[in-house]
Amino acid sequence: MSGRRSKRSVRGNGKQPAAGQVRPPRAALPDWMGDARVFLPQGYEAGYLYPLLVWLPGAGNFDLGRTMARVSLRNFVAVQASPPAAGADVADPVWEAIDRACGRLSVHPDRIYVVGQGMGGRDAFRIACRHPTAFAGAVSLGGGFPLDEGLFARIADVRRLPMLLCAPRDADEAAAARTDRTLRLFHAAGAQLALRIYPAAETHDATHTVSRAMLADVNRWVMDGICGAAEPRRAAHAT
Repeated sequence: MSGRRSKRSVRGNGKQPAAGQVRPPRAALPDWMGDARVFLPQGYEAGYLYPLLVWLPGAGNFDLGRTMARVSLRNFVAVQASPPAAGADVADPVWEAIDRACGRLSVHPDRIYVVGQGMGGRDAFRIACRHPTAFAGAVSLGGGFPLDEGLFARIADVRRLPMLLCAPRDADEAAAARTDRTLRLFHAAGAQLALRIYPAAETHDATHTVSRAMLADVNRWVMDGICGAAEPRRAAHAT
């Protein structure tokens, strides 16, 4: 099954997984996840359809468990996509991770978010804009929007796709100009972009390429969107 066909099958399937589909505990999961990593929330319940965060870490060290502990321990299932093979579509590992997670875990088919750090954030925007109906939103942590790539070709669908850009405050004029161009582009297109700016001292710590504040904002932004769409019934696992 190709990534594109697989992606369509994931969305639009609102059925909850049968009891017999529940898989072994976390220690056994790497066998079926292959190169992708998986995070299960505390108190995981097979009968609850969780939002799925698909992480594109970009360059550098990335620890999915540590990162998700700073996002939320309860709200999400998360997977780390493998780096794409040489010459392959950057989206291929994302479809593979989504297929495997949705086929074995309790994931809401209409609440799949692609999240990236650094260059992974740029790829998150690329993938989401090229396949806007496959995702509930896209998040970039420290990676700018890829300008001049014609990513708004499917403008009607892109307008319905919420996107979040978390960026450090940067005195560099070129970086400021790119941010200004991004805001102007989204405004002209009528697309949805939430921009969060963080003091440079707060965007790094000893073990992470992004701060606690950034990761906490990812949780709030996603859950605000979910709970707003689900009102008056609120998500059961929101913290």
